[in-house]
Amino acid sequence: MELRTVNVTRYIAPLREGGSLPALAEADDGFKYVVKFRGAGHGTKMLVSELIGGIVAQALGFRVPEIVFVNLDEAFGRTEGDEEIQDLLKGSQGLNIGLHFLSGALTFDPAATQIDGLTASRIVWMDALLTNVDRTTRNTNMLMWHKELWLIDHGASLYFHHSWENWQAQALSPFAYIKDHVLLPYADRLEEVDAEFKKILTPEKIREIVALLPDDWLHWGGTEETPQDIRQTYINFLTERLKHSELFIKEAQHARKAHL
Repeated sequence: MELRTVNVTRYIAPLREGGSLPALAEADDGFKYVVKFRGAGHGTKMLVSELIGGIVAQALGFRVPEIVFVNLDEAFGRTEGDEEIQDLLKGSQGLNIGLHFLSGALTFDPAATQIDGLTASRIVWMDALLTNVDRTTRNTNMLMWHKELWLIDHGASLYFHHSWENWQAQALSPFAYIKDHVLLPYADRLEEVDAEFKKILTPEKIREIVALLPDDWLHWGGTEETPQDIRQTYINFLTERLKHSELFIKEAQHARKAHL
């Protein structure tokens, strides 16, 4: 499992969504990417969430724009007129993350596009596993592109790592925020999906995904843990959640009944 690395050649425009200030940029391979910057609010932890969440989604068979490492040169952005953006770019030198830009894609509208129960259950299950708090009616983080559903923006996943303490207890969280999931009302096949997805997300697959995290992203203040120690915590967290998936399945089923 390997990701390509590209170099930013042109900053096109900021995408002012939330507090992370991603941007549309062009790279040296000639393609455009939505770039998430390490200099934004949650630093490299947001990049970790984006990478693990996006690669898990790909492994489970969802359509996700190609994920690449994006290198930002020291000189890049010096001519940027907006001081806030210039500071962001200065603080983001080195390795960032980008998703291939889906030109012409439309935001998924649950009122306009019907999702079948199996697809809804698969997405709800994955987001409950990853503790993704950001797939709501307010912000679906799904796109329709060429009449197909694409998943984007997993930066709000794995929120346990913002405190980093007591990960064991957080791994066993039923994830109450699933009640706000945009597709929960349609997710009527969660137990079936659980059996299907646990065959795919084996301990070996989890280790393979987490191994993609660059050492450069895994140096955090307040901890003496090495990058490998930090990787192991992500592996342990995801493995424990998978082992006890009945906790988040029951929570989702209970929340769904309350909706109906």
